[in-house]
Amino acid sequence: MTDAGTDAELSTLDRAVVNAFQGGFPVVERPWGPAAAALSQRGVDVTGEELLAAVRDLDDRGVLSRFGALVNAEEIGGTATLVATHAPPERFDEVAETVNAHREVAHNYEREHPHLNMWFVVSVADGEAGGASNGGGGTANERVDELLAEIESETGEATYNMPKQREFHVGAKFLLDGPIPEGDLDCSGLGPDVTPTDAATLTPAERDLVVEIQGGLPITETPYADVAEAIGQPTDWVVETIKRFDAEGKVRRVGVIPNHYALGYTENGMTVWDVPDEVVDDVGEAVAALDFVTHCYRRPRHEGVWPYNFFAMTHGRDEAESEARVRQVRDVMADYWDVTDDDWDTLFSTRILKKTGIRLDERADAQVAEDA
Repeated sequence: MTDAGTDAELSTLDRAVVNAFQGGFPVVERPWGPAAAALSQRGVDVTGEELLAAVRDLDDRGVLSRFGALVNAEEIGGTATLVATHAPPERFDEVAETVNAHREVAHNYEREHPHLNMWFVVSVADGEAGGASNGGGGTANERVDELLAEIESETGEATYNMPKQREFHVGAKFLLDGPIPEGDLDCSGLGPDVTPTDAATLTPAERDLVVEIQGGLPITETPYADVAEAIGQPTDWVVETIKRFDAEGKVRRVGVIPNHYALGYTENGMTVWDVPDEVVDDVGEAVAALDFVTHCYRRPRHEGVWPYNFFAMTHGRDEAESEARVRQVRDVMADYWDVTDDDWDTLFSTRILKKTGIRLDERADAQVAEDA
């Protein structure tokens, strides 16, 4: 249990909402009543109307980034990858402007590192490679290669592509002192039974749904019905499809997405580790089990420049807490090999250079079945 130390004035109900519904929110036509009933069973007496008002207020105050379904972009189609580069201090803003000008760059951060001080995420859809001259049609990975070559030519700096080789964990939870302190309330079992599919493409209606919900659900009495009206589909279909997407992994979770900065978690450190290849899978699973680790991946090394093959993102409310959490990560790793100070580093972000989000509409468009 943690107390976020936020400056926001959070009531007991506010804290219950943040703790309880960072996943597992009901996917039913009228979700607020069942959600309120689940809270009441855990000692938080609230009506559906009061719960709706509380979530709306938290959103209005910026305590939430949004409410709704967190879409897993990679399961929708295309690819996203993490890229690092060097921006000389005297040209840093120029390089940032050049990188950010590419619409495929979704996020870009300045990070503390003696050489690789700029880190950005590239998101592309299948079929984007090749350019207008030959009609495109290539794979998303081919487009990544093309884009990085363009950026290198424009900036004069090498880029280092670090795609995920294995994802151990993605699922930030920022829990507060208050009701439901373990964040273990789950209403995802409510609603219709669904059968996951292994379809690699989307129907046109599914594409419309992904685009409509990517920025969140409306905070209304009937959020799923309102989405259904917006895309011209039956409410039952929207409910069943979102629930099926959740089961298939196209949606990571449904619920409130906290603004962790508003909750006091202002320190985020990307810890990177040179883990022996023979134990990296075991290490990844062990580190992923730490509740304060929000992202955890295996990525490639780059010989002579980047020796690290394991990334773990941690968040803290101040520098001391962040350092303590990094020590906990190291302690877990020490169970698997003899970790030295040369085996790891922490790259704290010092500036957000761009944050526009993944272009889900284009990636969804590329996945629509031709015969749909």
